[in-house]
Amino acid sequence: MAITKSAKEALRQSERRKIQNVKRKKTLRSLLKEAKGLVAQNKKEEAKKLLPQIYQALDKAAKTNVLKKNAASRKKSRLAKQF
Repeated sequence: MAITKSAKEALRQSERRKIQNVKRKKTLRSLLKEAKGLVAQNKKEEAKKLLPQIYQALDKAAKTNVLKKNAASRKKSRLAKQF
């Protein structure tokens, strides 16, 4: 367990960041899953409407190091190919 004041603060910070990171990953996964489901059902117009949201989530995840920059770029590229 943390003993010093700064170590306790770092522990609190890491807990907050963990919650945010998990939230970002979860929303990203759900958006990707929803888009892939729409593509599978040949509802590509509806899936294209989700594209800006997905791009925004991927960029935010890459910016905050939830995803690596190249991984986010790769996912965006593959999504664009599917549509």
